[in-house]
Amino acid sequence: MVYPRVSLYALMLAAAGIPLYIHLPRFASVNLGIGLGVVGTLLLAIRVVDLVQDPLIGWAIDRWPRQQLPFAMLAAGGLAIGFPLLFALQPGPQVVVALLAVLVLLFSAYSLGMILLYGRSATLAHSPRPKDLMTVSAYREAGMLTGVILAAVLPAIFAASGAPDGGYRVFGFALGVIAVAAGVATIPIWRRPPILGTAISLSGMARSGAFRLLLLALINSLPVAITSTLFLFFVEDRLLLSGKSGLLLIIFFLCAGVSVPLWVRVSRHLGNRQTLLLAMPLSILGFVGAAFLAPGNMAGFTAICIASGAALGADMVLLPAMFSVALTNAGLKASAAFGLWSFAGKLGLALAAFTVLPLLEWNGFSPGQPNTAQALTALNLAYAVIPCVLKLVAIGFVFSLAQKDRAQ
Repeated sequence: MVYPRVSLYALMLAAAGIPLYIHLPRFASVNLGIGLGVVGTLLLAIRVVDLVQDPLIGWAIDRWPRQQLPFAMLAAGGLAIGFPLLFALQPGPQVVVALLAVLVLLFSAYSLGMILLYGRSATLAHSPRPKDLMTVSAYREAGMLTGVILAAVLPAIFAASGAPDGGYRVFGFALGVIAVAAGVATIPIWRRPPILGTAISLSGMARSGAFRLLLLALINSLPVAITSTLFLFFVEDRLLLSGKSGLLLIIFFLCAGVSVPLWVRVSRHLGNRQTLLLAMPLSILGFVGAAFLAPGNMAGFTAICIASGAALGADMVLLPAMFSVALTNAGLKASAAFGLWSFAGKLGLALAAFTVLPLLEWNGFSPGQPNTAQALTALNLAYAVIPCVLKLVAIGFVFSLAQKDRAQ
């Protein structure tokens, strides 16, 4: 029952992550009346906190390895408290300060849970062999994708049921219940004896290849970060597919989940880096295709969600597994390293929000309102063109890693 519980804890974290990365920009701008530029600045400010916090969380988990259970319950408790508070916020003169405070709580709890879950891959696997690490990674990412789908559809279900404020308030309480239930159900896995390594060091990270993978994680996170931040805006305001965003998110993440076993199987034959080089061009096809869609083209955007979702499945399962294998092979403590990994991923999201949201505001884009051709062109450029360029950079980086592998 270890692996299903790993999936459940991952489900809780993913269900928490989607509101923070996809629903938050629209909720803050439409429901709370906060400008997109301010939202982007808030998210970047939280990354400054993460810059110090995430490595410290990883260090603390490694410093007190037998306190896995308290750490896991603290993360679940923070999410259980934070989400009802977040979606109960109302417009007012102090709403920005209140939003910042709640987001610090939520991102701190989210970081603690993510670093613990990923940093304990060797502990949660049947053995620290690469094959078992890939298996626990597959279960973890399957749970993540299930949580993502759940979080994507719940607001639409609550809104359709007549819940006020777009269903967000009820959504917040539902996320709190999920966090409590997942925390209680996963207590046994956090009582497993931890598998420890030596303390991380700059030289150890460099020798293991973890630094190169960390840089790849940051570069590769940028295209997904931009499209995640702008997804609801693109669907609702550019494609004019009102009410369809929940269904499209489900299709996108369902395809990611279905593709995970395929990518795991392919990686066992071709290797992880070669599999990434096979999967990543699918994202570019999606980015390029979205730029040319006419408003109302549901079928076209569904096809794009299928292709880009399948590509995301490879990113989600292969990159963390590669990082974990590199750390385990080098005998390094993983939690502190995954603190850096967590920060790299969230830095990508913050850079995306801080860059593209003010860009849209500067071009006159207003969510949920009639927009000029210039504003929609800016949205099209930000959602469909810039990620394509960034993904090409990521592909080039993976190709260089594969070349180094052949040379060694």
